[in-house]
Amino acid sequence: MISPSTFRDLVSGRRRGPTAAALRGLLRLGETPYTWAMGIRNHRYDRRLAATHRIDVPVVSIGNLTLGGTGKTPLVVWVARHFRRRGLRVAIVSRGYGAGDDGRNDEARELELALPDVPHLQGADRFQTAQRAIDQWHPEVIILDDGFQHRRLERDLDVVLLDATEPFGFEHVFPRGTLREPLTGLARADVVLLSRADMISADDRQAVRERVARLAPRAVWCEVQHVAQQLVNSQGQSQPLTFLSGKRVTAFCGIGNPASFRHTLETLGADVASWREFPDHHGYTPVDVESLISGAAQAELAVCTRKDLVKLQLTQLGTVPLWSIRVDMVLSAGQQELEALLAGVETAGKSAQSRGDLAR
Repeated sequence: MISPSTFRDLVSGRRRGPTAAALRGLLRLGETPYTWAMGIRNHRYDRRLAATHRIDVPVVSIGNLTLGGTGKTPLVVWVARHFRRRGLRVAIVSRGYGAGDDGRNDEARELELALPDVPHLQGADRFQTAQRAIDQWHPEVIILDDGFQHRRLERDLDVVLLDATEPFGFEHVFPRGTLREPLTGLARADVVLLSRADMISADDRQAVRERVARLAPRAVWCEVQHVAQQLVNSQGQSQPLTFLSGKRVTAFCGIGNPASFRHTLETLGADVASWREFPDHHGYTPVDVESLISGAAQAELAVCTRKDLVKLQLTQLGTVPLWSIRVDMVLSAGQQELEALLAGVETAGKSAQSRGDLAR
């Protein structure tokens, strides 16, 4: 299995030569039937030939157009906290890819740390899972995590994130590129949010925005930065980011876009002496841990993402301290417009709850 970065080097065309060209040709053979299947599926939902289901409370879907890490989890946290500050009960519903023996995946553990007062239910049938959330927790709003392609459950607001470093999936649907569906699907979005907007120039951001305006003319445009805040270990202890500066570190991650994590480390002044990539949602084994300990032997610090740390639950790799980087989302454009749309969801949620109270 190739690493996420190697895959992106291949499908982006950065990897050159006859072997790479031949591999891209093979991947194109897989792209065609997948694109065809997604097109038929979307057509059926667009024409209401496939059934959709509405639940009794409003749903905010947060999803991607591409594979990998676009920063959904920080946005889910931001939206949930927005509603909680306004006194609404919130529940999160997700598919739960890569769940462990306890039924939770890495994102569930990360959200539990960030949102201890927000229930998070996971299940393959997200309509049934949302109904279960209503029965158990009586939320006024449900956030559907990674829900853009899950069209069976109707939603009141569709938020789609585009990663600024690869917003259009290298122009190809998986496996030839990283698009989950053809770009025309973006027309369904109510909000298009460019994540990691600070990683590209103002001219490049404007070019992305202009193309999105053609693909999704009714969508609100937002830009966000993912800002590193502090180092945190598995016991909740913290250090300032300056702790990394000049340190010889071993770094690793199992996320969809590992290049963004490495960029963060280098921006903070870390000397990345060794680097490991694992697949997204990777479940760390004892063999993996032993390998990481061996690789960290000459380092001063070991650093990973919070998504990785919640699975490992270690404070050290051998004798080397293990830290994660806490990242928060900061809206740099479109916050007022996004909050206006969320206010409409809030009103709908309170109305639904009032109807439920009267029914009881």
